[in-house]
Amino acid sequence: MANRMGFIPSLFTVLNLFCGFMSIINADAQNLEQASLFILYAGLFDMFDGVVARFTGTSSRFGVELDSLADLVSFGVAPSFILYKAFFFAHDGFGIALASLIMIFGALRLARFNAQLVGFDKAYFSGVPVPIPAVTVSSFFLFYYNKNFNLYTSEIFIYCMAIALPLLMVSKFKYDTTPKFNKREVKEHPVKSVIVVLSVILIAVTKGEGLFAFCLFYISTGIFRSTKNQIKRVFGSKKNLSPEESEKLKLKSN
Repeated sequence: MANRMGFIPSLFTVLNLFCGFMSIINADAQNLEQASLFILYAGLFDMFDGVVARFTGTSSRFGVELDSLADLVSFGVAPSFILYKAFFFAHDGFGIALASLIMIFGALRLARFNAQLVGFDKAYFSGVPVPIPAVTVSSFFLFYYNKNFNLYTSEIFIYCMAIALPLLMVSKFKYDTTPKFNKREVKEHPVKSVIVVLSVILIAVTKGEGLFAFCLFYISTGIFRSTKNQIKRVFGSKKNLSPEESEKLKLKSN
């Protein structure tokens, strides 16, 4: 039965890939809104291929590799091309280099993820997952670029996204994985489950505009968690020092 249904998750992955291709075509025609929408469609198919694979018991190494190839196109090449066609085309080689960063660092992030599948900590992602920067870029162009934001503010956001998002993908910041919403998951991570549900409601109520805010919030959680853990390590290590070590530390600081 599992073998017969093995093609279904791959079908969703192929649809993800096709949406990435359609996004590139629309971006080339300067239809940025449609290009951005196709990235969001790709995100939905990317989410469902894993769910279907687990539900049908058809997870495989082939599926993982195909998923990464599709993700590189839909969440690496497509958003980079949107950034280039929307803004960076006017900056010659410098613009090409900046626009390509999401694609290049996305490829590095996917390669690292595949290499670490054995012994992978399923509670967290290491670095921002590749779809998040793509959805951040697409939701920005869909709802805010030259609309809710003026031209100057839009330019600031574009530069920040082009530089910060690629670096966050290959960072060591820990990011929560998507909750599975079974009894065990909800019981172990109730706060995470509630936040996801509230975020979905917010996005629905704002007719999609809240998606950009959700992406920024998710991105900030990894930075906040890393900062909090660093502070704990610094102050925790000071608390565990012996009186002699504490005295030496005071003398060094003076």
